[in-house]
Amino acid sequence: MKPASVSKRSPKRKSRRKFRPFLFFLRICAWIAAIGVFWCAYLLWVISSYEMPKQIPKSDAAIVLGAALWSDKPSPGLQERLDYAYDLYKQGTFKHMILTGGLDHNGSTLTEAEGMKKYLAGKGVPAAAMVLENDARSTYENLLFSKPLAAKRGWTKLLLVTHDFHAPRSEDIAGYLDYPADTVAVGRKSKVLNIAYNYGREVLAFTKWKVDEQLMRMGVRLPDSF
Repeated sequence: MKPASVSKRSPKRKSRRKFRPFLFFLRICAWIAAIGVFWCAYLLWVISSYEMPKQIPKSDAAIVLGAALWSDKPSPGLQERLDYAYDLYKQGTFKHMILTGGLDHNGSTLTEAEGMKKYLAGKGVPAAAMVLENDARSTYENLLFSKPLAAKRGWTKLLLVTHDFHAPRSEDIAGYLDYPADTVAVGRKSKVLNIAYNYGREVLAFTKWKVDEQLMRMGVRLPDSF
C-alpha cells in the first residue's frame, strides 16, 4: 500500500499594494499639469480664432477699453485702439464714445480716460462725443462702470473697441454683466505689441477671469479682476 502523498502548499497571500504617498502625489500633479495644458491650449484657440465681424454694426456708442499711458500719453498699444475707434467714428459707425480707465499709478497724472480724450480731441473729436469713466482698473471694471453711463444716456447698441486678442474675454465679461445680447467686441491685430507676450498674458488673464466669475456667482465679493 502506497503512502498518500502529502502536497505542501504555501498559504495564499493576499496581494496588497503598498500605498506610496509620493507616487500618489506625483500622479495628482501629472493630472493637474495635463488639465492645465489642455485649458491653456483651449484658451489659445479661443483667442487666436477670433475673427472681425464681416460688417461692423452701427451702434449708439463705442466703449473704448483703456490701456497704459506713458507720461500722460497713450502707449503705442493704446494709440492703436484709439486710432481704430477714431476710424470707426469717422465712418459713422457710432456718434459717441465711452472712454474708460482709471489712474495707472505708473507716474501718470491723468487717468487713462483723460489721456484718451486728450489724444482724440487732438484728432478733432468734439468733447460732446466723449464720455469719461475715470475709475476702472481692469477690463471687468471697464465694463462694469461703463454700463450705467450708457444706460443713463439711452445707448443700447454698443461696440467694445480693443485689440483682437482681448476681444473674446471682453465679450465674455460683457455677457456676465448682462450687456445687450448684440454687444460686439471689435479689434484689429496689433502692429506694435509683442504678440507672444500678449497672448500668453491673455491666457493668464482669461483664466483668472473665469475663476473670478465662478467666485462671484457663489457670492464672493472680489476687490479687483483683470
